[in-house]
Amino acid sequence: MSLASLTGLEGATASPGTVRTVASAYTPTITFAGCGDGTPDQCANFAVPLDYANPDTSAANTITLAVRMRPATATPNLGYMLANPGGPGASGTGLVALAGNVPNNVGKQYSWIGFDPRGVGDSTPSLHCNTHYFGVNRPNYVPKTRALMHFWKTKTRRYAAQCGASAAARLLGHVSTMDTVRDMESLRVALSAPKISFYGFSYGTYLGQAYATTYPGNVDKFVLDGVVNPVDYWYGANLKQERGFDRNINIFFKWVARHNHRYHLGTSGRAIRKGYNALLKRLDRHPLAHRRLGPDELTDAMINAGYYVYNWDYIAASYSALVRKGRAFAMFDIYRQLNMGDDNGYAMYLATQCTDVRRPSWHKQVLDAWRIHRKHPFLAWDNTWFNAPCVTWPAASQSRIPISGAAAAAAGAKFLLVNETKDAATPYSGALKVRSLFPSSALIAGVGGTTHAGSLSGVSCVDDRIADFLANGTLPARLAGTRSDVNCPKVPAPSSRYARTASGGVPPALRQQLFAGQLPRL
Repeated sequence: MSLASLTGLEGATASPGTVRTVASAYTPTITFAGCGDGTPDQCANFAVPLDYANPDTSAANTITLAVRMRPATATPNLGYMLANPGGPGASGTGLVALAGNVPNNVGKQYSWIGFDPRGVGDSTPSLHCNTHYFGVNRPNYVPKTRALMHFWKTKTRRYAAQCGASAAARLLGHVSTMDTVRDMESLRVALSAPKISFYGFSYGTYLGQAYATTYPGNVDKFVLDGVVNPVDYWYGANLKQERGFDRNINIFFKWVARHNHRYHLGTSGRAIRKGYNALLKRLDRHPLAHRRLGPDELTDAMINAGYYVYNWDYIAASYSALVRKGRAFAMFDIYRQLNMGDDNGYAMYLATQCTDVRRPSWHKQVLDAWRIHRKHPFLAWDNTWFNAPCVTWPAASQSRIPISGAAAAAAGAKFLLVNETKDAATPYSGALKVRSLFPSSALIAGVGGTTHAGSLSGVSCVDDRIADFLANGTLPARLAGTRSDVNCPKVPAPSSRYARTASGGVPPALRQQLFAGQLPRL
């Protein structure tokens, strides 16, 4: 069945196929209907086996993925573009909106497929363990006493146990990256697509790497933005994140110092950082915002400044109000919006990363946390406790996936990599590593930028090359050596009051919606 006949009718059903390389007993089919929200999008609940090794199609062993498609509206029709925003644990259905943000209407030449991975969002069942886990005025992340160490070990152990006792606990052994890779392949077969294209952000880049390694003949054009290093995924990546975010919060404070006329916190970024460290100690003794904003909440709120430049002005103004006037509610609201409420994103982050790769002993993790904390204290213990439920996670860990793009290259696949050179969440060294593993790739570097997964932000040097690549497969010429193939300007920081992003690109409100729930990780 052609793409036009598939997407042009409500209730259209893709021609069935069989994912023989996944599970010979499973034949994936998908039926789309209007989403009922006034958009031209098509929606579906896509049934997949809980366990591809035993693809029992009974109701008890079948789960569904929420899938949203925005059909192509421009010619030529270039096929399907699957997309994933990262996390892991972030909903992907909203990514169909990116169809309108690729320059020259190239995005509209694809039918975009956004999906909530298994366990996430509107997929069923979805994993929820404890919606009150991220509370207020929690004890200090830094375990300076035995009591603090005991508190956080107990809290994280209980969270893992709550996930094991949740209504969706049967998912826990079947939510690894490879499970989602098989779901992507099932989607490809159900859509009757000989090959698929893919746009992956952050963890989504690892998903793309794993798919290309497993199904190299089914890959067309992949854009991987904010590139995960498959060699140090996950634990080694966490340690690099802790150093990178400490650096980036200093870069943010230097920017605040350069705009002292607006924020009135001084003209020295180093002095502002020193004041921040002192404020953490004061909040530990005397939390604000009706005793809801302690040092942990402030740290979690400030992480966003280490990820993206888009909201630097709002974060800086909120921080200034806290420091200069004791007004803590704006800063607390940043924390509340990013962390409190439904824990589905966090639960699925852990469910994936705790089972993807074995982590070192808790003793080593404590030694590493203290070692990094001495020089880079901003995120060291925050990140350690964020991942600590893995120590007692109620599902087995797997072995690392060996990633290679050689077979995909031989089959004609192409990969465009994008990474800013001071991205803290996915360090630039990871993009260089993936470039070396994927011989048919090219790398665009945003020189000096701290923004994570920031393509389609209006930087024409980046976005126009993405459009060229998606339109006709044109990659920048690959240069010799371990380096980028194109150097582009970074996503610019705000230059005026309430400025949020560069000219054009994905609006900040949409970007926040797309990537909400994955902070503060991949």
